[in-house]
Amino acid sequence: MLTNHVKNLLLRFQKNEITEYYVYSRLSRLARGDNQEIIRKIADDEKRHYQMLYGHTQTAVKPSRWLMFKYTMLSRVFGLTFAIKLMEKGEEMAQATYERVKDSAPPIKVLLADEHRHEKDLVGMIEEERLNYMGSVVLGLNDALVELTGALAGLSFALQNTKLIALAGLITGIAASFSMAASEYLSTKSEGNKNSLKSALYTGLAYIVTVLFLIFPFLVLADYRWALAWTLINAIAVIAVFTYFSAVTKDLRFKKLFSEMFIISMGVAVFSFGISIVLKNIFNIEV
Repeated sequence: MLTNHVKNLLLRFQKNEITEYYVYSRLSRLARGDNQEIIRKIADDEKRHYQMLYGHTQTAVKPSRWLMFKYTMLSRVFGLTFAIKLMEKGEEMAQATYERVKDSAPPIKVLLADEHRHEKDLVGMIEEERLNYMGSVVLGLNDALVELTGALAGLSFALQNTKLIALAGLITGIAASFSMAASEYLSTKSEGNKNSLKSALYTGLAYIVTVLFLIFPFLVLADYRWALAWTLINAIAVIAVFTYFSAVTKDLRFKKLFSEMFIISMGVAVFSFGISIVLKNIFNIEV
């Protein structure tokens, strides 16, 4: 006989399982090829979890509409692997709670642990183009962050005019994006990569999108100091979003990744700002 406390816990798990069943079912319709079958199998696992829990609670529960919407949108923006692994992280956190009910319902912990290991294997099998070209995206994004954040910081003090800074930044950024894309193409082609053109496109697009995002404040603000501050906030936001995406999809530590990119990007920005002050004083330039 289940106590009220244990039953409430099981009902919470039951709600999670039925929610994930519907999420995976939706994702399977968005997937193509082998991914569709893999995600369908995960959905079936979640449905079995729900039915197993229902066998103990004898109570039907409805899925969370908000979580269904949330994970479906995340999968459309960041890809299937990101959405699925994010859901699985929630499952891992629930494992500690399962420990609290194992004495009251012993089969549940064992069966669910087996199913979750199976799900991890399935998640690891999912292949997405955007993950295969992660290295190219990293190259374009990192280079744009480091180079342009530093360049904009230096240009801000040297020119002190947002329109001139934006113009100089755009010219520098667009030229650099083509240069990076060409370098990535030649590099991957020399390694025998048959998709060297696609790698180059990912690198160039990642670079140019980051450039536009960083320069935007200088196009809308008149004070270069506020524009620079906004640009630095944008840079931190890009670092946070991308490192979180990488941490989830590659099972890495978010704090370590974020710290490395933050220190490098902001360090170059501060160094460039200092260089611009020194050079301006040496050449005695007034703008």
